[in-house]
Amino acid sequence: MSSPASVPDPAAAPQSEFLAFMLADEAYAIDILAVREIRAYEPATRIAGAPAFVRGVINLRGLIVPVVDLRQRFGLGRSEPGSGTVIVVLQVDDRLVGMLVDALSDVIALPVAQIRPAPEFGPAIGAQHVRGLATVDEQMLIVLDICALMRAPDMGLFGEQDGSARAETAMTTNRGRS
Repeated sequence: MSSPASVPDPAAAPQSEFLAFMLADEAYAIDILAVREIRAYEPATRIAGAPAFVRGVINLRGLIVPVVDLRQRFGLGRSEPGSGTVIVVLQVDDRLVGMLVDALSDVIALPVAQIRPAPEFGPAIGAQHVRGLATVDEQMLIVLDICALMRAPDMGLFGEQDGSARAETAMTTNRGRS
């Protein structure tokens, strides 16, 4: 007896979960594993000298967390907080970063094969951090590599821009002057 031909089961395809949200009138999604928590909007304390898209910092149970306005970072205008505005707190490496979004949509399970490569945008703002595009319920989602975006040098959130690195450099410099 021969066995029947196996038909691939679409439900068995590798899937990842994504948090879908809105910025302006566009739908975006990020890997849910990067999300630490979701908080109601609260005004951030502005930090002098920070880029315009960094709204400031919030105190999260004793931790100081920078808050990035993604609308402003992507050139979509400054976010005006409304009833749906939330701060999505991300875990990026060993650091927490807040991301201000207009509204949350849903947590969606998305087959990895459904994420299509994004077309080349050249040096467009944030284009290098687009992981791909996916269609869910007739709506196009822009899937971001949010950790890579937050680590980008122009964000000023990691590397030499890290406050601990600046403080350590200042202490070393001051010791040399004694």
